[in-house]
Amino acid sequence: MTKISMVLLAACAFGAAASAGTISGVVRAQGKAGAEPDSGAGGGNYASRQFKFVERVNYADMHDFVVYIEGPGPAGQKPGPPPKVAQVVTRRVTQKGAIFTPHVLPVLAGTTVEWPNNDDIMHNVFSFSETKSFDLGLYKSPTVRSVTFDKPGRVDVFCSIHTRMNCVILVLENPFFAGTNEKGAYTIANVPPGTYKLKAWGERLPSQTREVTVPVGGDVKADFTLGINNLPTP
Repeated sequence: MTKISMVLLAACAFGAAASAGTISGVVRAQGKAGAEPDSGAGGGNYASRQFKFVERVNYADMHDFVVYIEGPGPAGQKPGPPPKVAQVVTRRVTQKGAIFTPHVLPVLAGTTVEWPNNDDIMHNVFSFSETKSFDLGLYKSPTVRSVTFDKPGRVDVFCSIHTRMNCVILVLENPFFAGTNEKGAYTIANVPPGTYKLKAWGERLPSQTREVTVPVGGDVKADFTLGINNLPTP
């Protein structure tokens, strides 16, 4: 490659990066109104011996959400890869304390996920999901086994020995996605200008999709509240 070609490529990359924008916001969860025992709306007698140890969902603590650009982009074209951002092709879900961490992992289709076992006991990683079905068998350290997720969709993963071990691999079509942090915040950087369908996804709650327009070199704020209160009344 000539020096002139290298300069032109660098200039194009710089121009793409300069024109790209950012999508950010916060995703929150919301439970059914009146379901809590202290709501005064008939939540029920959770202090009774029968129900005092029943575990309830704490919607305020939910933060394992994923926000991503869905479907084709402007003019029927999917957005290209972010400029100057290397696509991560290998990720990890660790097994420690008989728990999968992270519980939700968004990945780009074609990504390989490794499953190291950091416990002193055997684990088994498997899924019967239509998107990706696999069974890694029984193993522990130093063995590390892996799976390549080549088809978009949701993959629910379990351990056949320990019932509380479960996680979700969300396989996506393009690299414009982000998981939320412990406060529910997310940021999707280096998004080419255009109009997109932006989707907020949660494991236990209905998803929401909205249209956003990313200006040249600009930022877009998009907040979501996921909850069964948003479902239509029958």
